[in-house]
Amino acid sequence: MLPLGKIRGEVLNKIILRNIDIEDPKVVIGPREGFDAAVIEYDGENYLIVATDPVLGVPEEHFGFFTYHFAASDVAVFGAKPRWLVVDLLLPLGFTEEKLAGIMKELNEECRRYQTAVIGGHTGVYTTIKDITATTTAFGLVKKKELRLPLAKPGDDIIITKGVGIEFAVGVSYFRKDELKGLLTPAEIAKLRGMYKLETVVPDALTVRKLARGMHDATEGGLTALHEIADNSDVGFRVYYDKIYTPPLVKKVLEAFDVNPLTVSSTGTLIIISPRGNSRRIIEELSKNGIKAFIIGEFT
Repeated sequence: MLPLGKIRGEVLNKIILRNIDIEDPKVVIGPREGFDAAVIEYDGENYLIVATDPVLGVPEEHFGFFTYHFAASDVAVFGAKPRWLVVDLLLPLGFTEEKLAGIMKELNEECRRYQTAVIGGHTGVYTTIKDITATTTAFGLVKKKELRLPLAKPGDDIIITKGVGIEFAVGVSYFRKDELKGLLTPAEIAKLRGMYKLETVVPDALTVRKLARGMHDATEGGLTALHEIADNSDVGFRVYYDKIYTPPLVKKVLEAFDVNPLTVSSTGTLIIISPRGNSRRIIEELSKNGIKAFIIGEFT
């Protein structure tokens, strides 16, 4: 039986990739462990970056936000500005026009923010759908010389943005709010709920894409993504535990629920592979945009 969550690398290689055997000369990077987007030849100067992501198990009142940012983040970490979206919305029986309008308005706000066009999709109500679910495919263009891959060289710094564990803590504040009574004040819970806006790496990646060697988000296993980067790069890495930042409210929740900050899914945390000479400037540029960043280790 397959475990919950994103399938492991060995299953990807043994079953998924083994049963995909049509090759196309325009595909530069196809399905591959550690790479969350495809890279396709577009023209003489640009690559087309394509990524797809499911949206489920997120706060319904902010479903439009996540419908944009999950897939858009995977495009942005390759150095591309998200330009087009295709959105598939599957709705349960009883879903109202008012709720659908709320989702679309929020999705459109994010599209306006980043000048991304929704170019197609599908929306329907189905008896087999118990909770609203979406799948978004995002597309972006990047100049060939500005493509960023999640690959490192010895001596590169490891930088993370925002801190770890935000996704888990925010989820608790929406879906297990009663369990936070006595741990956080009502004002703190409200503040934590507002941190859903941090669950994206689009602004982070677009800010530093010309300075970073590569980037990867910390979704599905948190900082364990470093193992994928190291394996694909044939390097090692060293992380200093005391350098790993966790926002104070998030830290309270992680400790109360006995959750390991190194392995918990941390959507919104960007892992930046930085040539050592660029690290200071990367942190400064992120700070100018209101994004905290921290050097937590290096590749060896």
